[in-house]
Amino acid sequence: MAKKVVATLKQKGAGKGITKVIKMVKSEKSGAYTFVEDIVSVDTAKDFFENK
Repeated sequence: MAKKVVATLKQKGAGKGITKVIKMVKSEKSGAYTFVEDIVSVDTAKDFFENK
């Protein structure tokens, strides 16, 4: 599925300033890891990883 999202963004021409980010987050309740995915602009990608 990730390949389809990235390929679609590149075809539209708007994908140059956009990136897909994936962050691994540990649940406090169960201790299991989950993945949070989002599509953000390149400028705000660093902020995505700094926020908890």
